[in-house]
Amino acid sequence: MAEQVLIRHAAAGSRERWKGGDDRLRPLSKKGRRQAEGLVRSLASIPVERVLSSPYRRCVETVEPLARARGLRIEESEALAEGAGLEAVLALLRELAGRPSALCTHGDIMYEVCEELVRLGLVPRHEVRYEKGAAWILEERDGKLVGARHVAPPE
Repeated sequence: MAEQVLIRHAAAGSRERWKGGDDRLRPLSKKGRRQAEGLVRSLASIPVERVLSSPYRRCVETVEPLARARGLRIEESEALAEGAGLEAVLALLRELAGRPSALCTHGDIMYEVCEELVRLGLVPRHEVRYEKGAAWILEERDGKLVGARHVAPPE
């Protein structure tokens, strides 16, 4: 059995207040940078062989400390980008089967994955949470999701 870590990007500045134009370039806030550093501790006991991220800056910045601590490079994937959809993420998870990885994505994707976990009977609806900086440890066996547990965002 392998575990995949699906992370929602840490806190970023407000979309409405962002003056930098392209939302893909919006960075983490100070709180988000603290959360990103905290993920190194929160996920210390989880094996990670690869780190993948949405190409959006706030996602890449979220996993930079984790990648640095593990001596890994960040691989950007459009399958984790905002609006990519559940099927793209599930296909990526199947591709990674057997290789423990950390993947950083967005709220819309986390929502869809959590809904899938509920549909599969792996998580009760009342336990679904996907706060910024939070993670779900997805347990897979033979390319199928068989369990999941929530990791609260670092404070």
